[in-house]
Amino acid sequence: MDLDLILNELSLRNPAPNEQEAQQRMSELIKTIKAVKAQGVTVSLRTKENFYTTILAPNYPLRRWLNDADQVERIFIKTLATKAPFSTDLVNSEIQDIENNASLSEFRHQGEIAIGLGIAYVMETIAISLLSEEYWDCNRLELEFISLAQDEEIVHELVEIIHASRSTHVQEHADLIQNIQARIYQQVSNGVEIWNRREELFPNLKFCNAVRRQLEDIRTGQLELQPVLKNLFELQKCCKNWNHGYFNLEGYPLEESGESKPTLEKYFKERTFLCPDGKERLFERHIKLRVCNWRIHFFVETTGTVIIGYVGQHLPTVKYPT
Repeated sequence: MDLDLILNELSLRNPAPNEQEAQQRMSELIKTIKAVKAQGVTVSLRTKENFYTTILAPNYPLRRWLNDADQVERIFIKTLATKAPFSTDLVNSEIQDIENNASLSEFRHQGEIAIGLGIAYVMETIAISLLSEEYWDCNRLELEFISLAQDEEIVHELVEIIHASRSTHVQEHADLIQNIQARIYQQVSNGVEIWNRREELFPNLKFCNAVRRQLEDIRTGQLELQPVLKNLFELQKCCKNWNHGYFNLEGYPLEESGESKPTLEKYFKERTFLCPDGKERLFERHIKLRVCNWRIHFFVETTGTVIIGYVGQHLPTVKYPT
C-alpha cells in the first residue's frame, strides 16, 4: 500500500509570475516528495484535478514544464503515481462527500474552503503544497472544522494537519511518517482484523467481549476505521510507556474526557461493562474521535494494562440523551 500525499489545491491558485519561478516551485515540490520517499515509503499523489493540467505560470502548464525540466525531474514526475480526483479508488463516502461539497462538515483555511487539506485530515496523512504563498511555508497547518452537531447546532473547531512544502518540513515529520508507515504495513482493512489481531497489535490493551461486535461492524473503507485504529495505537503506546503513577494521556494525540456527575448518576449502567475477568466496571474515562463523533471508553486496570470497554457512537449524556 502507498502513503497518500494530498496536494493542496489552494496552493495552485496563484501561478508563478514567470517560467523560471514556476520551475523553482516544481523543483521544491519534487524535493519534498523525494524526502518523503527517503523515509522508506512508497508514495502516491492525490490531486483534485488531473495533475498534468496544472497551470504553473501564464501560458505554462505542467505539460510544457516537462519539456523544459531536466531529465531527472522529468522522469520523477512521469513515474510518480498520481490519482485524481482525491477520492479515486477510495470507498470512504465521507471523503467523496467532502470532495463534492455534499458533506455535513467542511474544512476552511483562512476562511476559504479547503477540500484537499480537509481530506488530508480525515485520512490522517500528509498534505503538500506548491510554495506559492508565504503561509504554505510551514510544517503544520491549522484548519477550521465546521460540523453539524446532533442538536443541529453548528460547531466550529480548530484542527491541525501535517503539512510540507519543503524537504526540511518532511524531516521534521520523520517520526510521524514512520507511524503512518507502521499503520500501512499492518494493513488492517476492517474491524474484524482489528479484533482478530488485537493481541498482536495492542499487547497492553484488554478488550471486553462486547467490543468484539462493535469492532467487527466496522467495514472496509468506513469513515470510523482509521480514527479507531489510530487512537487504539496511541493508547497502546501510552500504556506501554506507563511505568507508575496516574495514567496520563498528556503528550499523546488523544483527546480524553470524563463524564459529569449528573450524567454518571443517570447513565452509569450504560457505562458499566463486563470485563474479561468476569467483573463489571464503570468506564467513565473515554477518548473522543472528533471526525466521526465516536468514543472509546477505557478503564485503567493496573500499571501497563488498560481495558477497552466500548467503541462506538457517544453514549447518552444529560445534555445529549439520544
